[in-house]
Amino acid sequence: MNSFLESIIKRDPAAKSKISLILTYPGVKAIFFHKIANFFSLAKFDLIARVISQFSRFLTGIEIHPKAKIGKNLFIDHGMGVVIGETSEIGDNVTIYHMVTLGGISPSINSNEQRNTKRHPTLKNNVVVGSGAQILGPIIVGENAKIGANAVVTKNVPEKAVMVGIPAKNVGTATDEFKPYGISNGDNQ
Repeated sequence: MNSFLESIIKRDPAAKSKISLILTYPGVKAIFFHKIANFFSLAKFDLIARVISQFSRFLTGIEIHPKAKIGKNLFIDHGMGVVIGETSEIGDNVTIYHMVTLGGISPSINSNEQRNTKRHPTLKNNVVVGSGAQILGPIIVGENAKIGANAVVTKNVPEKAVMVGIPAKNVGTATDEFKPYGISNGDNQ
């Protein structure tokens, strides 16, 4: 828990203390409840898992399906409106801003045929996803990629790509350095 909170302080200049993160950051609460819901989901107590997940959604405005796989140090900044679908996989040290969807592309078509299949994205390590971005389908976003605000991503993203637009296009190469929203004021991209 300590390294998780320290990772947030490194990525958020508004984070003042670990106790403030625990008490006031909805993303921290959502991750805590997801761990509990995921435990019950893995134990095949799906109803209990979904109730915990929905309570967390009510409390935080962040919806994470209990079966989603989440690595270490996921930081959901602000968080309101974030949706992480059932078969989503998130690597380590990923940052997701508010109003982001990790969703499927045809959830109501042939639902029975889609059960137990990969329908949601995989985000590799150190990915940054800007506000309002929609990452849809069973695609892979490569390590250190940056997804710009409001981008719509429906195809695989290479490592270190900077993706912007609708549909998202690769406009450059990201550095390994953390940059919120993919670029900083000094970049020419």
